[in-house]
Amino acid sequence: MSAPTGHLLLPPPPGRQGGRPGPARPHGRLPWCPWHGCPDGPYDAWLFDLDGVLTRTDEVHAAAWRSVLDRVLADEADRTGRALAPFDPGAEYRATVDGRPRADGVRAFLAARGIARPEGARTGNRSGHRADDPEDDTGDGARPLTTVEDIAAAKDEVFTRLVASGGVPVHAGAVALVRALRAKGIATAVVSASENARAVLAAAGLTEFVDARVDGVVARNAGLAGKPAPDTFLEAARRLDVPPERAVVVEDSRVGVEAGRRGGFGLVVGVAGPDGAGDLVAVGADIVVAHLGDLLGRDELGLGHRHLGRSRWAGRMAATRR
Repeated sequence: MSAPTGHLLLPPPPGRQGGRPGPARPHGRLPWCPWHGCPDGPYDAWLFDLDGVLTRTDEVHAAAWRSVLDRVLADEADRTGRALAPFDPGAEYRATVDGRPRADGVRAFLAARGIARPEGARTGNRSGHRADDPEDDTGDGARPLTTVEDIAAAKDEVFTRLVASGGVPVHAGAVALVRALRAKGIATAVVSASENARAVLAAAGLTEFVDARVDGVVARNAGLAGKPAPDTFLEAARRLDVPPERAVVVEDSRVGVEAGRRGGFGLVVGVAGPDGAGDLVAVGADIVVAHLGDLLGRDELGLGHRHLGRSRWAGRMAATRR
């Protein structure tokens, strides 16, 4: 018999009874719903990516990247005579820069386009150029993008400007989920490659809902590798004093989902529309939802009491309705 819509239930894996920890869960199997003690659920912590998961700043990031990378492409076309298509804020954004530390994103983009740039280093202002060097100014207020660091710093400047002018919208379903988790005493953390995560959380009014934050600044200072390495998620779990197998990772990027899978976390939830669900499942997502509000009320995640009958469903679920 198939499982009712929105309610997944699997038999308990060996060694797991009543929500107690057991052996690592195989990829693709959701946890068993303990019929007694559902309010506590099978997990002790949820670790959320920020941009595109809790907030809609993924759209702002994509716009900032497009503004800067289109300049890089135009400069390269002028220099080499190559015809280069503009930056694609959809598929190309997801494939190269989404979820990565800024400099890593620049490197991935340049490699994908066959463009060489030296690494460089910041030398004065945030754009990587000395503020008193008039020869570096193009005349329109924009600095030349000659190094990886120049490009990364310029993107940060554009993003900061866009956030300051437009604010930070949130995903209502995601906020509702975080509120529900915290009402049950479940710890929450934000794990983001962004060095602006603190400011974004504050602008979105989400700071009080986060027990730990591991962002680009923390990762740089602690020498943590960025996604798809699991280091930042593992650090967040450590700060919450929760073993990875007792924590959920929620991500909308391929590299973030891959990081959650590599880290041995108890459940990896992907957030994507119909066109992106398959990509996230392919790199390790256990379930994919279009909206995090779709997870509210699910017994098998410890988020509700909708016992609709003891049914089984073998395999993964991809709920990608809009």
